[in-house]
Amino acid sequence: MTEGYLGIDIGSISTKGVVINREKDILAEDYLWTNGNPVEAVKRLLASLERQCLKKKINIVGVGTTGSARKLIGAILNAIIVKNEITAHAIGTLTRHPNIRTIIEIGGQDSKIILLNKGIIEDYAMNTLCAAGTGAFLSSQAERLHIPVEEFGDIALTSKHPTKIAARCTVFAESDLVHKAQMGYSKEDIIAGLCKSVAINYLNNVGKGKRILSPIIFQGGVSKNKGVKKAFEELLGEEVITDNYGHLMGAYGVAILAERTKEKRPFSWDIKDLNFKTIGIECQKCPNHCEIITIRKECELIDAWGNRCENGAITK
Repeated sequence: MTEGYLGIDIGSISTKGVVINREKDILAEDYLWTNGNPVEAVKRLLASLERQCLKKKINIVGVGTTGSARKLIGAILNAIIVKNEITAHAIGTLTRHPNIRTIIEIGGQDSKIILLNKGIIEDYAMNTLCAAGTGAFLSSQAERLHIPVEEFGDIALTSKHPTKIAARCTVFAESDLVHKAQMGYSKEDIIAGLCKSVAINYLNNVGKGKRILSPIIFQGGVSKNKGVKKAFEELLGEEVITDNYGHLMGAYGVAILAERTKEKRPFSWDIKDLNFKTIGIECQKCPNHCEIITIRKECELIDAWGNRCENGAITK
């Protein structure tokens, strides 16, 4: 049996999983929608990865988690390591592209920029306040135009005159899109304009004040959109690299971090068949009134956090 390490990146929109060996090769992977329920999403992810690992005779010896629900899923899976997205993306990227200086990442509901210098994180910024310029924004516009978002990139590349779309705010962008469609602009020009507006929005907000140096890599689900990639290249005047595993880089990075610990922890695929429940408790033991989050597996307490003093500490 090959020993494998599982990395899971749980975002608000998508959940990603990667299994690697000790040589950092990707042996199994999947990407699916979170649908507002990270626990159920991870169960579906595990079912998919289990099939791949059984076929390739891979034995999972450790787990790492990252993403917005990393602590919750880390507790459920008894993870070796729970790490933030910035570190996970940087580690994953540098493993495959050691010379990268700038990481542009646009996901479902947030985006980030990571600046690297000689393999060290020099600076970073995140945008989690507005959905404008993210995958969710593009998906909503695709639905409005009755065109699958997966086709946006190819359609955008056929445009000769991209339409200018005001994309600093989702509401303004949608009203502008409707206005341009009513004026008779072609769908390919509107779509190309949307792709360009995503890149402009990113550079004006997430990348504002940042020195974006080459080599540049574009990651996240939106990196699959060729129209947005082309827009970044035109605006920056630099080649922008994409990776076939760019949408999985957070999961890949945290799997590498788990492997680096050289630690092993028991893991069973059967965990996907168990019931987990999150319960919030307001502590009354001091004036802080902390909201303590408790995670239960089949009624057994497995983890708790949120207390700001020892009074609210809850042990297994």
